[in-house]
Amino acid sequence: MTVPGAPGQPPRTVPVQAPPVPTFAQIQTAFRELPFSKPSVTVQPRGNKTLKGLKTFYAAQWPDDSGLEPGEVSDKIKLLSWTVEFKVAAKEYRYDFGDGTTSGWTTSTGGTYPDGDVVHTYKDTGTREIKVDARLTGQYRVNGGQWQDIATVADLQDEPVDTLEVLGTRTRLTR
Repeated sequence: MTVPGAPGQPPRTVPVQAPPVPTFAQIQTAFRELPFSKPSVTVQPRGNKTLKGLKTFYAAQWPDDSGLEPGEVSDKIKLLSWTVEFKVAAKEYRYDFGDGTTSGWTTSTGGTYPDGDVVHTYKDTGTREIKVDARLTGQYRVNGGQWQDIATVADLQDEPVDTLEVLGTRTRLTR
């Protein structure tokens, strides 16, 4: 920046320090610390009861709360002297069936019969604690600029656990 010199002196060039720019690591950390919603798992047949040997369909369901979920854009946050926004996207889900098995990581949100693609068949009766784990990713933009990939994952913790009762059947002859 050029400033006038003292009387009889030429103008001077004074270095101006630009405001600090957030690093990519700081932006990624800010993303992972956003107030995310946590999905719950729904099952079909409904009523959180299923039969041993029957296909049970699973789906991730996002709550209607104030947290961020896939498809939403965060409020603007200040990071150093810059304004940053985040667009949230689902990366993957893992369904825990409560019997020692999981679906493995999948991009599917699951669904209902007949099109749901997250399905489990229980071999034994009993009460099972079931849940869905989620990992989120997305994009960010600084000062209203272009959206850019965030290249990090927010691995949600402590998603709600639900109870599923696996029932057996008995065959008997009647007259």
